[in-house]
Amino acid sequence: MTPEGETRPTTKEVPHGEGEIRALARRGLALAALCPAALVISLDTTIVNVALPSLVRQLHASTTNLQWVVDAYSLVFAALILTAGSLGDRLGRKGTLIVGLGAALIFPATLSLLSNVFTERAERARAIGLWGATTGVGIAMGPIVGGWLLEHFWWGSVFLFMAPVAAAVAIGVALVVPLSRDPRTPPVDWAGLALSSAGMGALVFTIIEAPDWGWGSGRTIVGFVTSVAVLAGFLLVERRRRHPMLDVGLFTNPRFTAASGAVTVAFFALSGFIFLVSQFFQFLKAYSPLATSIRLLPVAGSVAVASLVGTRLAVRAGNKLVVTSGLILLSGALLWISTASGATSYLGIAGQMILLGIGMGLTSAPATEAIMGVAPRRRPGSARRSTTPLGCWAEPSALP
Repeated sequence: MTPEGETRPTTKEVPHGEGEIRALARRGLALAALCPAALVISLDTTIVNVALPSLVRQLHASTTNLQWVVDAYSLVFAALILTAGSLGDRLGRKGTLIVGLGAALIFPATLSLLSNVFTERAERARAIGLWGATTGVGIAMGPIVGGWLLEHFWWGSVFLFMAPVAAAVAIGVALVVPLSRDPRTPPVDWAGLALSSAGMGALVFTIIEAPDWGWGSGRTIVGFVTSVAVLAGFLLVERRRRHPMLDVGLFTNPRFTAASGAVTVAFFALSGFIFLVSQFFQFLKAYSPLATSIRLLPVAGSVAVASLVGTRLAVRAGNKLVVTSGLILLSGALLWISTASGATSYLGIAGQMILLGIGMGLTSAPATEAIMGVAPRRRPGSARRSTTPLGCWAEPSALP
């Protein structure tokens, strides 16, 4: 057992240099397997966006129908993310990831495993930077992949495409990622599981339906009050549990809470922009799905570069300075985007994408690294579950 309680396989004694090389190679292979797992989830959240106009034309889908095509996935994901992350900590993160046919089982396991593979701060920052780049790029690449599929196949291909990709990722994880779980194997917190799923589900459902109901309508108010009440009950229950599903004490750490909020804002902004700009290009600019997807490359590239640079800068200059800078850029990008109209040129929109992507990368990856530095290593899933970007899963079709 390591000092942190993680079970590690015993290895044959080897010379120090050779052992370091082997350990580095194992960590590199694990990173190469886990980043595609995060990419699959990110692609799933946005790959269907460019298919929405095709659904309107071929299936005569209404606006509400389109919202639910996108948001049904998000609703289930958000409702079960806390539950799935808890089960991963208790039953084993690698096994949970491999059997995770659902995104809620996969997503928290990826970062939890990374934090146990990369224990040294600089290495962990680089790994999380690449993970953040992969996650952000996946959100932006979803429409690109979807556009290519729609140019060559029927609209259902955007759903079928992910099956073989997920299978390949599962094989890679099974071969090279080490086992990891909470060594104490505490009992399952069934009350916490039920309350968290119900509370998150009610909250996301209300956010999705509020534009149709009216933000000030009775149903919307009841929905928000109910979800807040259930989640408050969840927090009270967790504070009294000997083995809680979520360590709510983490939120007493200002660094953890601020970084969690930054991640939520960043993903909400990027997801909303991708959803809206995909429709802007196809409905107002009359671009094809593939032409639309190609025009989204600036945001994908800028997110990737900024995520990698951001974590390196955070190690040198501190997370606070880098994340604050990212949020300022993100705010500037959103203000700029708010001025766009049907007459806005592509060059103008490309500039908005680049500024948004840089802000996203400088915010999300360093903030995630800060979160994982605060969380106890034996239960990194607790931290990852508590910082899941709700805005990313409460899809932006709910925006007014």
